[in-house]
Amino acid sequence: MKYLNHTLAMLVLVIIISACGNKEKKKEEVIKPVRYEVVAKMNAQKVRSYSGVASASNKIELSFRTSGIVSVLKAKIGQRVKKGDLLMRLDNVQAQLTYEQSISALKSAQSAMNTAKSSLERSKALYEKGSHSLSEYETAKNNFQNALDKFESAKRKKDIDQSQINYGYIYAPKSGVLAAVDISLNETVGSGQVVAILNAGDDVNVLVGLPENVINNVALGMTTEVEFSSVTGRTFTGSVIEVSPIVDSNTSTFPVKIDINKPIESIKPGMVANVTFTYGSDSDSGSNQLVVPVKAVGEDGNGNFVMCIQTSDNKIGIVKKQNITLGELTNNGFIVLKGLEEGQLIATAGLQTLLNNQKVKLQ
Repeated sequence: MKYLNHTLAMLVLVIIISACGNKEKKKEEVIKPVRYEVVAKMNAQKVRSYSGVASASNKIELSFRTSGIVSVLKAKIGQRVKKGDLLMRLDNVQAQLTYEQSISALKSAQSAMNTAKSSLERSKALYEKGSHSLSEYETAKNNFQNALDKFESAKRKKDIDQSQINYGYIYAPKSGVLAAVDISLNETVGSGQVVAILNAGDDVNVLVGLPENVINNVALGMTTEVEFSSVTGRTFTGSVIEVSPIVDSNTSTFPVKIDINKPIESIKPGMVANVTFTYGSDSDSGSNQLVVPVKAVGEDGNGNFVMCIQTSDNKIGIVKKQNITLGELTNNGFIVLKGLEEGQLIATAGLQTLLNNQKVKLQ
């Protein structure tokens, strides 16, 4: 009897284990959903942004054409001036003294010329009456010519000395705003030294340096987008007005000047700007290239890759890791140079959680 009970107990235990095993087998397989896109060709446009600095469209550097001590200083930073306003003057005493001496010399030369002219006229009259010889008449003519030459020379020197005095004054060449004043009263300045900067005109330009790999894609008249961190919520349209053919030795970039269309008063010279250029690919602008979204591209030790999806019903698929070669970044994503074909499916999210040969559900 005990043997029969033991046998029945064992039979029941086997049935229970078998039932549990069947339940485990009947457990549904979990398939991860994944978002995807179809690889396609499209016109590739490159988008590049570079930092620049705003400046006045007409920036004038002011300097004296002679050296001296600043005796009058009416210029102040931020001051709005009109054309012809006196900004500063040098205490050029030596130039004033030289000018006064040249006036005295001019008067003496003029007096000597007048005397020589009278002598010539008198000698001519006497020569015509036969009272003077020809040699005396020629001597009178030579004396007058020498006096005339000295007078003309003295007059030119007087004009030059007058200019030297004028070189000690700086007047506003145009109406505008003083952006910088780099001297102070009683300071000694040299000839040609920049002492102030005048921003004339209402237009605003942005100066930006471009590297050599993109400079050939920029042309005069190209439209750009300009943003200023200090002017929030506004994007301005700009036009390229200058493209330098020579690299700047200080920055190793090519200077490009952009004119801002319809600038506002809150844009001040010196503000940092972000300039966005949009242009076609290096190849024919009408050609199409394979482009994949940035979020679909991963990177590992072997380079860049995408997770391709192989499917027969567009519902369930198998993930395959595919290495690719990327080109330029465009407005729509990366250009694919090698590794993909048009029409392939690629995952666009959760690349780090997907495994090679994993089964997924397409969404």
